[in-house]
Amino acid sequence: MKIKRLSYDEWVCINKKSQKCAFFKFNGFSGYISLIEILDVSEVQKWHFNKQEIVVCDKGIKWLSILPENDYYCITAMLNENNEILLWYIDMIASQGIDKDDIPYFVDLYLDLVVYPSGEIIVDDMDELIDARSKKDITNELFELAINTSDKVRNEVINDISSFAEFTTLCYEKISNY
Repeated sequence: MKIKRLSYDEWVCINKKSQKCAFFKFNGFSGYISLIEILDVSEVQKWHFNKQEIVVCDKGIKWLSILPENDYYCITAMLNENNEILLWYIDMIASQGIDKDDIPYFVDLYLDLVVYPSGEIIVDDMDELIDARSKKDITNELFELAINTSDKVRNEVINDISSFAEFTTLCYEKISNY
């Protein structure tokens, strides 16, 4: 399992970025919100889902990460230069914490959901989750945690895409004004 920091240092194509990160409590939410503004890249990154190509890493793109406290998922909203949501990428996670340099991190559990503003949901990396269990890289309990968390996110967090978009916008405003 990989450890991912909300600074997303593993994205080596990012030459320059700015970041804000803080802990917030509001409207029943408690957790970390991080905003990365990508200022320069060595190579534009595009993702391909459902025969669509979306630029997810380029100058002007913003990544808004929402890491709820005491839960097992992390939401990253990718926004264009006009702050319009391109997509949400939701990682199912095993645990979370804070590094020595005060950057939140999470332990990735392979399974992800890609959510479009239209409400379309794509399950991503289920094959990696199944493979990890078969190779005993993860326990059956962690496998079930990933599946159950994915179901919870679909049924409780992103079941109303309009409300989910409003929540994302509120998180963006909170961290932008921080």
